[in-house]
Amino acid sequence: MSKIKPSKGAPYARILGVGGYRPTRVVPNEVILEKIDSSDEWIRSRSGIETRHWASDEETVAAMSIEASGKAIADAGISAEQIGGVIVSTVSHFKQTPAVATEIADKLGTNKAAAFDISAGCAGFGYGLTLAKGMIVEGSAEYVLVIGVERLSDLTDLEDRATAFLFGDGAGAVVVGPAAEPAIGPTVWGSEGDKSETIKQTVSWTEYDSATDKFPAITQEGQAVFRWAVFEMAKVAQQALDAAGITPDDLDVFIPHQANERIIDSMVKTLKLPEHVTVARDVRTTGNTSAASIPLAMERLLATGEAKSGDTALVIGFGAGLVYAATVVTLP
Repeated sequence: MSKIKPSKGAPYARILGVGGYRPTRVVPNEVILEKIDSSDEWIRSRSGIETRHWASDEETVAAMSIEASGKAIADAGISAEQIGGVIVSTVSHFKQTPAVATEIADKLGTNKAAAFDISAGCAGFGYGLTLAKGMIVEGSAEYVLVIGVERLSDLTDLEDRATAFLFGDGAGAVVVGPAAEPAIGPTVWGSEGDKSETIKQTVSWTEYDSATDKFPAITQEGQAVFRWAVFEMAKVAQQALDAAGITPDDLDVFIPHQANERIIDSMVKTLKLPEHVTVARDVRTTGNTSAASIPLAMERLLATGEAKSGDTALVIGFGAGLVYAATVVTLP
């Protein structure tokens, strides 16, 4: 018989607060068109994107995260000292070590919270949310801060017609804490590493030669990614609904990764979502912010009143790896 005492965590976990930060600079499609042969109409028709936000030198990964996190902590009605874990999902923090999460945890004023970064691309928020839920139910933390943050403008090739218009910057954060009833459903997640070449960094850091190479950027095989997202991710979304024991009719809100409005429209159609379901379309004015896109979209829906506290939402992220994560949550 084991001598280890059982964990004394909460029976369930839920999202208690959400916050977002968008850089002050708004970049319209006209700016993108200065470097590529395209048109505003083409960009809008292919992606739905009208504008995006690009960070200044002062709007670092850490600075944006701290702003978003402060709002999430206030929204949750707790203090930073109560945060027992800080999880940051990002692919655009260029210092390998230490984790930016440790800086954020310190500057927020947590009491030596566990802090670490994860790299799961556009599915990173879902990965972090799942880890936070486990920490709370296991009992290693009472409250966990999950942050999705990106400065993808640093990894954008402005001369690449296929991707120059896609990416934006920003940070979204949620506080996850104890709950008396289920409020974060089972996560359906996974990876398809055989498709890793479809979204990748152009040059690895070890191969990059500043004298001869362009600065590393994100590139993708657009059609292959589109087909995968439309056909395979709708199946994953349905599996998340099934795992939570609900149907599309039970949903109030759908918050998919804000990669492309055509992908969103196709998923809505495939899932046969009823007209009453509010669909996040933050991509139009924020662009693709990878790990930040779901919490940013969630924050905007609640701020505008398009969604309300207690609504049942399906969230799904998918991207580089290829990786994915979907779950059903109760909105804070």
